[in-house]
Amino acid sequence: MLNRLLGLSRNVNEAPAITGTHVGSGGSGQTGSESNGSANRADEQPKGGSQPSRVVEIGERGTTWSAPANFDQIYQSAAFKIPQIAFGILKVADLAHSPHLSGMPTENKCSALQMALEAMGAEIPILLQDAVARQRALDDYEAHLKEKLTQFEAAKEEENRLQQTELERISAQYRVRIQANLDEIARSQDSFRGWQKRKQQEAQRIAETAGLCVPQGSGADRNGGLTAVLERAATACR
Repeated sequence: MLNRLLGLSRNVNEAPAITGTHVGSGGSGQTGSESNGSANRADEQPKGGSQPSRVVEIGERGTTWSAPANFDQIYQSAAFKIPQIAFGILKVADLAHSPHLSGMPTENKCSALQMALEAMGAEIPILLQDAVARQRALDDYEAHLKEKLTQFEAAKEEENRLQQTELERISAQYRVRIQANLDEIARSQDSFRGWQKRKQQEAQRIAETAGLCVPQGSGADRNGGLTAVLERAATACR
């Protein structure tokens, strides 16, 4: 079992990655690399002591949202130095979840893993320091991302408020226009009904005047309007 774990760790070490310093049990430094088994873990800090800026930023004034960074980017962008060791906590995690230890009781898995770490000269305090640093990097990025999300939400809510205000302003303008159209329709209807009333009066005046120009008929004919007058005129001409 130990040989299989050591063989697995050597295969992982052969994968290309950013080189770091392996602090062995004797305290001597050795060059090595760190990988998570499926992707290389680049933990090297920039030269000159400068710290990289965070890799994922929300747009200006929080009006746009970008997808969160992957874990490798978060570790690289940490505001503090993560231990540069050849056999870090991520590589140990790969070993702990390897097929060689799959299904083993926790106690047996712990014993096998500790034996492998001892054989490779890994120091537990440094591994724990690496774990704490990476956890802190994740927590810091989560707080950063949460703050940006809050800014994004506030910006969108303000944008919605402004759009709602504009919508209400435009709606009010169109309500005024609609009411003005309805008022014009009502005035036109009143005008038409008034004209109809005057038209009836005018037609009655014409019919009465025409009736005076032809022989008078019975009382019923006198109230028949212009049609009755024309009929009386036609009878008188026969």
